[in-house]
Amino acid sequence: MANYKLISFDKISSTQTYALNMIAEGQAQDHLVIMAEAQSAGRGRYKRPWVSHHGNLYVSFIYEIEDRDITLSYRIAVAIAETLISFGIKPTIKWPNDILIDGKKVSGTLTEYSGKFVVIGIGINIKSNPTVENYETTKLENYADVPKQDLLKRLMKNLDKWRKADFIDVRAYWMELAIGLNGVVKYRGEKVDFIGINENGALVLRRGSEYFLAYGDEIVIQKS
Repeated sequence: MANYKLISFDKISSTQTYALNMIAEGQAQDHLVIMAEAQSAGRGRYKRPWVSHHGNLYVSFIYEIEDRDITLSYRIAVAIAETLISFGIKPTIKWPNDILIDGKKVSGTLTEYSGKFVVIGIGINIKSNPTVENYETTKLENYADVPKQDLLKRLMKNLDKWRKADFIDVRAYWMELAIGLNGVVKYRGEKVDFIGINENGALVLRRGSEYFLAYGDEIVIQKS
């Protein structure tokens, strides 16, 4: 994409760490992309290790922002999902933005803010998928022929599209693809019903007959 600048490596510790270091050193700019063929210290949410062998997509997008956006996770999720759909794949979304195929994780996202920038780290399994205890994973190669550069170009386009979209459209698409709706989730140690997300991106939960909102809290989708 013409409005993106790409910096690519064969192997670095982490595209996310590299991007954050660029921001700290005053070298970052809007629409800068850091990509690596492999990572030695890839990480996901809560500093969980992200296994990063050659053949998959490991990329961090730097965007200049005015304010933090609590709806960003949903925007990223639908951007990735639409990208996979364009290859004939049928993904689902696990709150807030894990992408699954046939109930198995194929993509994860890490979003971090620094100064006037946000860094969106995305990993997508193309050629290989890690073995994770108690968590099934998969790869795109099982479902379609997905060239990495084509995947990246479509992802860039869709990130630009959905970051700017009205949230009413983001929410509708996210709800269409989300798993676990109207099912039981764990919220702060108790079991409640997961109704969805509202027009501001808050979780809509139900405890018995009581509906309530949660902002930025962790929920755990229960296996059916």
